[in-house]
Amino acid sequence: MKATVFIEPGRVEVKEVDKPQLQSETDVIIRVLRTCVCGSDLWWYRGISKRDSDTLAGHEAIGIVNEVGREVTSVAVGDFVVVPFTHGCGYCVACCSGFDGNCQNNPGAHDIGYQAEYVRYYNANGGLVKIPGQPSDYSEDMLNSLLTLSDVMATGYHAAITAEVKKGDTVLVLGDGAVGLCGILSAKLLGAKRIIATSRHHNRKSLALAFGATDIIEERGNEAVKHLLDLTDGSGVDAVLECVGTEQSVATAIQATRPGAIIGRVGVPQKSETNTTQLFVKNIGLRGGIAAVTTHVKSRLLDAVLKGDIQPGKVFTHAYSLDEIAKAYEAMDTRKAIKSLVIVD
Repeated sequence: MKATVFIEPGRVEVKEVDKPQLQSETDVIIRVLRTCVCGSDLWWYRGISKRDSDTLAGHEAIGIVNEVGREVTSVAVGDFVVVPFTHGCGYCVACCSGFDGNCQNNPGAHDIGYQAEYVRYYNANGGLVKIPGQPSDYSEDMLNSLLTLSDVMATGYHAAITAEVKKGDTVLVLGDGAVGLCGILSAKLLGAKRIIATSRHHNRKSLALAFGATDIIEERGNEAVKHLLDLTDGSGVDAVLECVGTEQSVATAIQATRPGAIIGRVGVPQKSETNTTQLFVKNIGLRGGIAAVTTHVKSRLLDAVLKGDIQPGKVFTHAYSLDEIAKAYEAMDTRKAIKSLVIVD
């Protein structure tokens, strides 16, 4: 089959590799229909984080079940499914508590090659999410929105849920990538009255406003904090969705909150240590982590997409074939695309 392989920073290629095989009784093999490039992929693509050469890439997809292990009961061959990057078993303490992103029966391989024609999915009974009907029942726009449920929409929602966003809140969303934009959708879905987005790029600002942002801050660092405090009469916000992961973004989040607020952090951390003194001084809660994708999709997000309450597929601004995967990465890297869609079948 064809699959995307990481060669070195700045270079990915489509190669012929062996089609994945069932390795356990709870595995399934999925024929990928659509996949995409994630902002987190750019960390190793840019050489910021380390990745071994000749490894398969990608962790977001929708597809059709092609083979099933003998103990798989949740899906059958031919089913249309969301393929979360998490592989929650569905029965450990973490999964039962609603944190399938921290499944205790997950070997930790969150990235096993979704940018390919086929992918093996383990813990299928607990992790996969069946979509009603078949792909032909849905519009192109709906298929794109369903694809976001494999990661980016669920991750933005995880930021909002962990920040305990509620009706009437004023919320700050840090990050204008696809996760941040989906965080705006999530804050609105949860009833936030005012949503302050951060961006200095016209296309991202426009989509942020379309998704429900009420204010835009273009500055960064201390200037961004000053603008935010001016907008809130010096009070600060009730919740922050931190969707970047940099030291500056976390510092901005802490300074922008009112006492007692909560920060929902889903940006992949780029610094291993965080000074918690300011959290203590202002009684600020810091939560978040790996998104509970299956939990969020089953509990609310799949229904919200199917009903048209949210249209997160709009984050895909450019589309490519699998053979054009290098262009898909380049478009993300240069910020030409907010998020690159990759059509496999």
